[in-house]
Amino acid sequence: MRVLLVEDHKGLREMIAAHLRERGFAVDPVSCGEEALAAAATAAYDAIVLDLGLPDMDGMVVLRRLRGGRHPGLPTLIVTARDSLEARVGGLDAGADDYILKPFDLLELDARLRAVLRRPGARLAAIYRYGDLGFDAASRTASVGNASLDLRRREASVLEELIRAGGQIVVKDALEERLYGFDDDVSGNALEATVSRLRRKLTAAGSAVHIETTRGIGYRLQIGSGP
Repeated sequence: MRVLLVEDHKGLREMIAAHLRERGFAVDPVSCGEEALAAAATAAYDAIVLDLGLPDMDGMVVLRRLRGGRHPGLPTLIVTARDSLEARVGGLDAGADDYILKPFDLLELDARLRAVLRRPGARLAAIYRYGDLGFDAASRTASVGNASLDLRRREASVLEELIRAGGQIVVKDALEERLYGFDDDVSGNALEATVSRLRRKLTAAGSAVHIETTRGIGYRLQIGSGP
């Protein structure tokens, strides 16, 4: 899952980004409203964590422009030092899904972000199944039958995208966009290496599902004997 993080304080921005990456998110951290709007114009996001006190424009303006453009339903968690009732109500009325005040604990931010993503229509609200595979998007856990499947963060992200597609092809470029943020150092074969590890783990777990490569296009899940 990919999150747009908008926070002008460099230290806090880096700390939040590092924490969310550890929790399984791809994160694009930006420091101002114009950067946020530019990022949202070029990438698809599952959620935005938005500070209101930005140096170039108010975070409320950013939120209204996002909600009035190509991201009308983007799950939004506001992070701010503004503790007045008027500010909180204004943020929620502008379309935010939740509101957290600074200072805060990173575990609380993580919990609130996941709660926002579990709301109706959000990607995190489902348990996906395909053949004997299961994937719980809220807990980021996978299973083969009744047995848990031990996956690395990006392996879990690949499986999530493939299982959501329900056997349809997921284009490689789209898969890379979901997995990696702007700041990630990604080698040319990083996705292939992740898919290869995931294939081995599915085989080792005895799954009837395998990952099929459509050369030059992407990947999909298939039930039956592997390639």
